Amino acid sequence: MNAPDNTHALARPDDPAVMAHDDPLGIHHGDRAAVHPDALVIAGCAYRSRLLVGTGKYKDFDETRAAIDASGADIVTVAIRRTNIGQNANEPSLLDYLPPSQFTLLPNTAGCYTADDAVRTLKLARELLDGHRLVKLEVLGDTHTLFPNVRETIRAAEALIKDGFDVMVYTSDDPIIARELEALGCVAIMPLASLIGSGMGILNPWNLKLIIEQSKVPVLVDAGVGTASDAAVAMELGCAGVLMNTAIASAQRPVLMAGAMKKAIEAGREAYLAGRMPRKSYAASPSSPTGGLIS
Repeated sequence: MNAPDNTHALARPDDPAVMAHDDPLGIHHGDRAAVHPDALVIAGCAYRSRLLVGTGKYKDFDETRAAIDASGADIVTVAIRRTNIGQNANEPSLLDYLPPSQFTLLPNTAGCYTADDAVRTLKLARELLDGHRLVKLEVLGDTHTLFPNVRETIRAAEALIKDGFDVMVYTSDDPIIARELEALGCVAIMPLASLIGSGMGILNPWNLKLIIEQSKVPVLVDAGVGTASDAAVAMELGCAGVLMNTAIASAQRPVLMAGAMKKAIEAGREAYLAGRMPRKSYAASPSSPTGGLIS
């Protein structure tokens, strides 16, 4: 198997996030890049979609593919400990449905509770995907809440970065921890909005804003989104993107929900770029004129 092909990713030569990289490995230039002026840039590679999606909890790989197509996602995250991507030669492989030539696969460490397990899992992913560097790190604290164990997360992030991985990291909504993870060299910070799989939405907008304002790498909400309005709120806050799985896979109609999430991400991003009107406790300047009325 060849190294993952990122030709679906769009690069903007004039994007400051791209220009900041001395050696933007994996950047692909072309005519198509010019028509996408607001790419998501992670580790020097630019993507059309700001929606990242998971591959678990669907009824089968066919539904997985249909939902991901409807979402428009470029980056697809895969739980290495739960999904076959070649570990079991006699079982269907996700790669037959989501080939690396069409998507950027993002191996993750779902189900890992120690730094050592997480590091070992991502080294396995690198072997299976022929040197793949971009990974999503999560080290969980317990099986009940799936809240991140930030001590183990920091330890794993440090080891992985030293070993050449580009680490996108799931973490708490603590701005100090987020700052420390960025200082270690993580390429994206991914705080939870609420507990994994809870569907409770954005419970911590103030902390998310603090993390966004201080960060020089992309900040993406990871966990807690339940419906399209949650995704829109995250984007309106200024998040660079949103990663979700359960909100789509556990919907009554997953493919339809995937399409709704795509629209919500796009609408929320445009609203953020447009800049909302100031909040006021009263209408100091009503829409309807009060002067020059016909008497």
